[in-house]
Amino acid sequence: MPLIHVLNGPNLNLLGMRQPEIYGRETLADLEALCREAARPHDIRFLQSNWEGQIVDWIHEARQEAAAIVINPAALTHTSVAVLDALNAFDGPVIEVHISQVHKREAFRHHSYVSHRADGVIAGLGLGGYVAAIRHVAGLI
Repeated sequence: MPLIHVLNGPNLNLLGMRQPEIYGRETLADLEALCREAARPHDIRFLQSNWEGQIVDWIHEARQEAAAIVINPAALTHTSVAVLDALNAFDGPVIEVHISQVHKREAFRHHSYVSHRADGVIAGLGLGGYVAAIRHVAGLI
C-alpha cells in the first residue's frame, strides 16, 4: 500500500497542554492513533518537528517514499517559503490541515504560503480535519 506522510509543525508536540480551548485536550499521541486508524489499509509516517529545516527534509524524503502528504505546518504556514518550495517539488497530493479555524483568529493567520501548493485546505474541524484529509488522499492514491 502507498505511504502517506502526516507532517506536523511547531508546537504541535504540546497538543492537549497548549491552549486547550483552541486546540482541544487530545495529545499528539492521540492524534497519531486517530490518523493511523483513518489511514487503514494504508500506512502513514507520522512526524512532528519544531524545526523548519527538519520539515523541509521530511518533505524531500516524501518525494522518494510517499504517495501523498497531509501537513499541518502550524506557525510555518504563515512564514515559510522554504516549506512551500519543498512542497512544490513533491508530485503527489498535498492537503493542508489546521486544527483551529484560522480565519476566525488573528489577521496574520489568514495568509498561508502552503495553500499556494495544497490541493485542499481543511481548517476548524479539530483533529477530525486530519481524518478527512487522510481519507481524501487515500481515495486519490
